[in-house]
Amino acid sequence: RSPKRKSKSGRRSKSPRGRRSRSPHHGAVRVKQERDDHPRRGNEERKQRHTSEQEHRRDRSGERDRHRDHSDRRKNPSERPGGRGHERERDVQNIREQQAEREFYNEKRREHRQNNEGSGLDQNPEHRQSDNKPKNKAVNKEKPSFELSGALLEDTNTFRGVVIKYSEPPEARIPKKRWRLYPFKNDEFLPVMYIHRQSAYLLGRHRRIADIPIDHPSCSKQHAVFQYRLVEHTRADGTVGRRVKPYIIDLGSGNGTFLNNQRIEPQRYYELKEKDVLKFGFSSREYVLLHESSDKSEANAKDDDEEEEKEEESDS
Repeated sequence: RSPKRKSKSGRRSKSPRGRRSRSPHHGAVRVKQERDDHPRRGNEERKQRHTSEQEHRRDRSGERDRHRDHSDRRKNPSERPGGRGHERERDVQNIREQQAEREFYNEKRREHRQNNEGSGLDQNPEHRQSDNKPKNKAVNKEKPSFELSGALLEDTNTFRGVVIKYSEPPEARIPKKRWRLYPFKNDEFLPVMYIHRQSAYLLGRHRRIADIPIDHPSCSKQHAVFQYRLVEHTRADGTVGRRVKPYIIDLGSGNGTFLNNQRIEPQRYYELKEKDVLKFGFSSREYVLLHESSDKSEANAKDDDEEEEKEEESDS
């Protein structure tokens, strides 16, 4: 062998090649021990695996049995002790018992009725009256009323977005005679109002809907209505005719409407005649009712009235 090389520093190298094992038999002993221990370890690992596999199989088989039992119980609930099947059977038995009791008591009632009928209790007039009283009460019940209540009037009778309290009657007509209102304020003459172009005129403080506005604070927003109506009247010869006449109605105002210095009742028609004076609330204005032929003689006025009647009859 070549002699050992020394490093420059004079020391031995620490590389593993230069080392020698102090015990030459140590490596062989170690290999033998590993060969002996290897089969032991393999047997122990196999045993552990076998036991774990057996436990896993047992658990799986137990879960399968439980699942089968649960599914069988679902399919056949009557097999379970105290299950739904038993409850249903109990309910059915209870219902049968109740039906049997009802039939028994019904038979007893029928027999009792038959005995009463046979004994002649129905022959007593007092008994008959007592039997007929509840029947009459049942017959005399209040029937439903389908008449108009007026609740829908608020939706239909609106003008410019404001609900109007008043609705015209079916006999409302436009007059042939040209009626006028002459307003006066403390002997002061105001412009004339022509009121023959419509069948009704609303008077009030609400200028948005009022046909004849009244600005006095004592007047209501919808104070009164000047209405023309076609009504029947008797003529001089005794015959009956129809004529359009003016009326005034107060709409429940706070301070009232005055006809010839007399307050009228609310919600009631009052016939107006020529030269009648109207006042509203505490206003100082007076409205005098006249027509175009008011300044003529009585004969001419009668002739005009007769012509008007003929025209109205032809229109009707």
